[in-house]
Amino acid sequence: MSTLPAASPEALAISQALSGRISQAIADAGGWIPFSHYMELALYASGMGYYAAGSSKLGEAGDFITAPELTPLFGQALARQLAELLPQTAGAIYEFGAGTGKLAIDVLAELEALGCLPQKYVILDLSPDLIERQRQNIRAALPHLADRVEWASRLPDAIDGVVIGNELLDAMPCEMVFRDESRRLRQRGVTVRDGALAYEDRDFADARLAELAAQLVPDIPRYETEISLANRAFVATVAGALSRGAILLIDYGHAASEYYHPERSMGTLLGHYRHHTVQDPFYLPGLMDLTCHVDFSAVAQSGLDAGLDLIGYASQAQFLLNCGIVEALQRLDPNDVKAYLPVAKAVQRLLSPQEMGETFKAIGFGKGVDIDWQGFARGDRCYTL
Repeated sequence: MSTLPAASPEALAISQALSGRISQAIADAGGWIPFSHYMELALYASGMGYYAAGSSKLGEAGDFITAPELTPLFGQALARQLAELLPQTAGAIYEFGAGTGKLAIDVLAELEALGCLPQKYVILDLSPDLIERQRQNIRAALPHLADRVEWASRLPDAIDGVVIGNELLDAMPCEMVFRDESRRLRQRGVTVRDGALAYEDRDFADARLAELAAQLVPDIPRYETEISLANRAFVATVAGALSRGAILLIDYGHAASEYYHPERSMGTLLGHYRHHTVQDPFYLPGLMDLTCHVDFSAVAQSGLDAGLDLIGYASQAQFLLNCGIVEALQRLDPNDVKAYLPVAKAVQRLLSPQEMGETFKAIGFGKGVDIDWQGFARGDRCYTL
């Protein structure tokens, strides 16, 4: 870890305080907590967790860059899909985990240009500092549209509109499981050993998790992976509230056959710190983002079980191509090299299979809306789920 950028004394103090809180939670639970509980505290503990404290997270000065931060063309492409769906609903957009508000800004600006503004744009976020940043950025960029944007701390009882989430599911706490040398399946959790946070495997405390692990985890020794009960619960909850409309989620992940492939024996859990990838999930809790890839087969099944129509599943590249991102790029003046080249480079990053184009996927669900969506017109891979 010596090659990683040093944290400030103030940031280290927050991390140490959070480590103490996590250690106390472990002690209170009898010496062990599920990994999902650790991840929840590391990311969301009030005032100290990664998304609950005031550190910069997105952009060049943060720990990672999301698609909306790369170029407005991402949001513009998304807006063209939303413009197709909004008139079939009461006209509301609900965005979960809105980051800096950049996606909301780009979507609203493009929908205005298309003459299809939503009645309201509701942001649901758990990060107090990001919410304040969203307010400031939206007011600065779109002062005439700021009154259409609302913030909510909980899901409404009934949704008639379009729900969107970009890089939302990967940040939900996941469970970890491990098949040991004797091929015995156990639940991976966190304990304190020699004064430091450490893994410890125990028998399953959750019968449903044990059942899913038995179904999904290959029968080979020393296989570590994740299972997200939170992703399944989120989709089921939103589906239960959706009276009419659509759900569109974009994230990095795989179908189950690839996610739980025998060769993927180390799982997908990663830490992100100052644009570095960190394998140790216990490195500077509260200062490092923790994510795991999304099992899109589980997401799809959760939506179907909740009564939704599975509209489409495609690579991010195919979805954005279908929504006209290349045409949007072609409308820019290539002779204005200073303005054009950064946008072209960003679009290449969004579309390239070696970058975000293939790793990221888009999945869409509908209820009471047209099942033919522009974003899935070509390259739909629902058959792989």
